[in-house]
Amino acid sequence: MKRLVRLFLVVLLVAFGLMALAAKLNSSQGYSGSNTLTVYNWGDYIDPDLITRFEKETGITVIYQTFDSNEAMLTKIEQGGTTFDIAVPSDYAISKMKEEHLLLPVDHSKIPNLSHIDSRFLNLDFDPNNQYSIPYFWGTVGVVYNPELAGGITFNSWNDLWNPKLHNSVLLTDGAREIMGMSLNSLGYSLNDTDEQHLQEALRKLNRLSPNVKAIVGDEIKMLLANGEATAGVVFSGDAAEIMDENDSLNYMVPKEGSNLWFDNMVIPKTVKNPEGAHKFINFMLQPDVAAQNAEYVGYATPNKDALALLPEDISGDERFYPPAELTDRLEVYKNLGKRMLGHYNELFLEFKMHKE
Repeated sequence: MKRLVRLFLVVLLVAFGLMALAAKLNSSQGYSGSNTLTVYNWGDYIDPDLITRFEKETGITVIYQTFDSNEAMLTKIEQGGTTFDIAVPSDYAISKMKEEHLLLPVDHSKIPNLSHIDSRFLNLDFDPNNQYSIPYFWGTVGVVYNPELAGGITFNSWNDLWNPKLHNSVLLTDGAREIMGMSLNSLGYSLNDTDEQHLQEALRKLNRLSPNVKAIVGDEIKMLLANGEATAGVVFSGDAAEIMDENDSLNYMVPKEGSNLWFDNMVIPKTVKNPEGAHKFINFMLQPDVAAQNAEYVGYATPNKDALALLPEDISGDERFYPPAELTDRLEVYKNLGKRMLGHYNELFLEFKMHKE
């Protein structure tokens, strides 16, 4: 009997030990406690040295997780199985997250560095008064091209991509909104168009582009263009900056018909476990020196006017990536088209990809 009691006590002690170890591991992984912060962001979208600096200055351990699309991010947060304290969605996704009550309001009194943000990037339609989101980066969608391979094409229009000289020489980013939007813009329509006749017309025009399309790809588009394996590619402006840093013979342009003006903002999901730490992180990222360092590392345009003054002139003065207001006024922000219409955009884009194959 005594042996059974001892055995029971041993099992009990082991069980308590395992529970304590699990609690410690969970705390170190950012799932509990006020000393951790779980950040959900795009891949390679922050200078890692800044995470280290934030941890040293605050004593908060950052758990950094990444996603590759707004849709993947939304699905993960909607499921609610994982704790995220900060996420960095794009404009139309923020609108959707607000509708689905997935966000907490941001306490502006805890973010004094918000004063450094250029007023052009505040109080936008997808989040009036920035109640739920704080600007992180912004940019455009356009075309990176190699003048040496272009055969005399000057590239100032989306329609240049349909030039027969570009047979099997164009790369497209793998995004339904970007590529459907490109085709709609090339026809003179809004990239938020929901008219079915216009959408079908845009699909037919994309299908006519197929002979010129070498591939529809994700992040590898940067390496392929930098290595000269295509003449032109439809990319985000930050990717363009990175590509051109690798190959300075390339150039970037925003087509005259118009394009997407996008914004990525920091938000606090309802899954937050460390709201105080989340506000500290947002405020830290808005410090001018931090924002400038992050902009140099990532390559995208900072909305932080005081950070802009700290950047080298060859970055801050480059109108391809910091375009003047007269250009940005002609560009469009993606609107939240609703689940049904977004699904339809994805279906049309898939149909185009299947036609390409």
